[in-house]
Amino acid sequence: MTQREIHFHQTTTLTPEQYVAGLTDFGPGREKLFGNSADEYLQVHHSARSDADVTEGSGGIWERLHYDWSDPNRVVLTTTDSNTWGGASGYVYTFSRQPKRDDRYRPGNRARGQEPQGTGARIRA
Repeated sequence: MTQREIHFHQTTTLTPEQYVAGLTDFGPGREKLFGNSADEYLQVHHSARSDADVTEGSGGIWERLHYDWSDPNRVVLTTTDSNTWGGASGYVYTFSRQPKRDDRYRPGNRARGQEPQGTGARIRA
């Protein structure tokens, strides 16, 4: 059987550090960020500084994943057991920073010493 890969690309305003922090937060309420990770399925078998072994799922489907975020630009999830997914399954999140559109403006900050005119609205990039 041939292994298939599916690629998705998404742009976000989150930094890689913020995304990794959300992806690797295995506490209560995880299902609010990841709908297919119901709290009642969540079991953390091991958690360290840059990796974790976690079982998660929902609706009768579960998988045990090894999370590795030792590379700051990439998180690798390897399925180690599942009632649905076969061997060699997993996910890879790769992060690349995009150049800023206009260096003079930063969200929530004033433009280089200039006060916004009018009602005090902030300038956003």
